[in-house]
Amino acid sequence: MIIELTKNDFKSKYLGTLLGIFWAFFNPILTIVVFLIVFQFGFKSMPVGDYPFTNWLISGIISWFFFTESLGSGTGSIVDNSYLVKKVSFRVSLLPGIKLLSALIIHLFFIGVVVIINWSYGYAPSIYTLQIFYYLPAMILLLMGLTWLTSALYVFFRDTMQIVTTVVSLGFWLTPIFWSFSIVPEQYKIYFMLNPMVYIVEGYRSAFIYQTWFWENPISSVIFWIETLFILVIGIFVFRKLRPQFSDVI
Repeated sequence: MIIELTKNDFKSKYLGTLLGIFWAFFNPILTIVVFLIVFQFGFKSMPVGDYPFTNWLISGIISWFFFTESLGSGTGSIVDNSYLVKKVSFRVSLLPGIKLLSALIIHLFFIGVVVIINWSYGYAPSIYTLQIFYYLPAMILLLMGLTWLTSALYVFFRDTMQIVTTVVSLGFWLTPIFWSFSIVPEQYKIYFMLNPMVYIVEGYRSAFIYQTWFWENPISSVIFWIETLFILVIGIFVFRKLRPQFSDVI
């Protein structure tokens, strides 16, 4: 059932469009190309450390694309599928996860694209690349906690979507996507680590180009997992608390 719902959700996003699911891959690719043109050729961005700006940028930005797509669609998942909410036998808690799995299809494609691009620049896949199987599940757990929380709140408070959009927009510039985390003064790094996506974005780069292990940054790992487990517990608690009232409000 989960697989069928995920397939239907993925297809329904582009139902009726001439190019269909092509748009799912075209928009992120276009965004990356525009960013590269602006920053590498427009602003003449220099290599970040020993790494070409192109590889450095795409290795981190794909995780942000997955995060924002999953959080945005997951927040509206209960309201968008109100007909399922009223079915007594259906587990409504699956809806945010289905949106996440739908976004995961595109994300896995882009992971493959990044591996190929990095390989063409001389950064061949190595044992460090396997860390994607650590960072990706870590991000999924974070997203499940967030989407359970935001999707439940969105049923009652429709401003939730605007709040999520605003926070994500702000978080984009507070996450080292276009700027290097190494430029942050040492005494302030702890505050940036409170943003869990700093851990994920830097983790993706560790897997693809930095070639460092996640356990080499124990403080970042501890902060991330404490925050993620806290968000997961809060998300589950709020969702279960509000779930009985969903059908009445919708």
